[in-house]
Amino acid sequence: MQNEVVNIITSVTNINPNRLLKVRDLTRLGLDIIDVVDIILKVEKTYQLTIPDEVPVYTVDDFVNYVYTHTFKKAS
Repeated sequence: MQNEVVNIITSVTNINPNRLLKVRDLTRLGLDIIDVVDIILKVEKTYQLTIPDEVPVYTVDDFVNYVYTHTFKKAS
């Protein structure tokens, strides 16, 4: 799942996947709020879920954890 999320972020931002996996913090990679919103929209569409505004998604791990926990709950 991490690789899928990294691929989504890469497709939106054109940041090298290796760099994403090393730094992991999207704000340290120079992404602004528009970039993060675009990532959120693509993740939501890909996994058919909604990420509420109050959920903090500032890192690769934030996205992976949210998708994992919410797709697992949906499948149950």
